[in-house]
Amino acid sequence: MKNVEIKGLTLAELTEKIGSEGEALRKLKFAHQVSAIENPMRIKETRRLIARLKTELKAKESQK
Repeated sequence: MKNVEIKGLTLAELTEKIGSEGEALRKLKFAHQVSAIENPMRIKETRRLIARLKTELKAKESQK
């Protein structure tokens, strides 16, 4: 997800996306613990996406 797309999301969409990506991260980490996943860089990418989403959420909340 690009930063332009993230900036276009509303507060509700941001919180929903953070929740869904958090769940995806937990599943990725669990799958990686059980057996090696095909692309372990997905864990890093998901973590960074969550950070970008949280940053944008904080910025939008401070504007109001």
